[in-house]
Amino acid sequence: MPHSSDAEPLLDIITEQPKNKLAAAHYLGHRDRLRCKVLTFGSDVLQDYELLEMLLTYAIPRKDVKPLAKELIHSFGSFAAVLNASPEELRRINGIKDNTAALIVTIRGCALRMVKNQFSSGPVIKDWKALIEYCKIDMGQKKSECLRVIFLDSRSQLIKDEILQKGTISQTPVYPREIAKRALELGAASIVMVHNHPACDMRPSKNDIQMTKAVQNALTALDITLIDHIIISKTGHISFKACGFLK
Repeated sequence: MPHSSDAEPLLDIITEQPKNKLAAAHYLGHRDRLRCKVLTFGSDVLQDYELLEMLLTYAIPRKDVKPLAKELIHSFGSFAAVLNASPEELRRINGIKDNTAALIVTIRGCALRMVKNQFSSGPVIKDWKALIEYCKIDMGQKKSECLRVIFLDSRSQLIKDEILQKGTISQTPVYPREIAKRALELGAASIVMVHNHPACDMRPSKNDIQMTKAVQNALTALDITLIDHIIISKTGHISFKACGFLK
């Protein structure tokens, strides 16, 4: 039987359609399985790339995002580092646009807000673990040093949480008078100082110890207590008070 000139294109469409459907079914089925896994067992059972993949499905609804999730973790080094990346850093990865970058930044903001609410709703010293976790999330992955000061009232409740100074990768300039002045402005009865070590060496430097003593002396003259000075890194934290550097 002779074939018309229109038969072959029609045949191509019929032959190719199942392939497209199979591809779509696999793509949608994978997302459904991932979603079901989260709803049944919780997100703790997911590997890091799967957790990131789950997030990416909401920003990129029509694409297999598993390769992108793995590439992000490979490029930044860890799941935590992806969440701590800036929008500019995220957009350098092929496949990441404004919508996806905004989602990742928002997720990080949600995690910070949740942990901060835990220690800011009552006396900070009674929920010290939440305070440390908050500082780890916000400062542990930073590439340069910064100094955070947490100002507390007479009941040890949060007045203000501020990044007062930023420095280079290995040094943050600290001015005890500025810290004391800010504590007075806010009517603080005590403060907690926190700074990060991007190089992951949590040992206090000689400058760290001298600076802490200078801040303590400046505050003592104003009847304000320096509760502790915490050093944060990617791998953990240390307390000046626990180490005997602060009395």
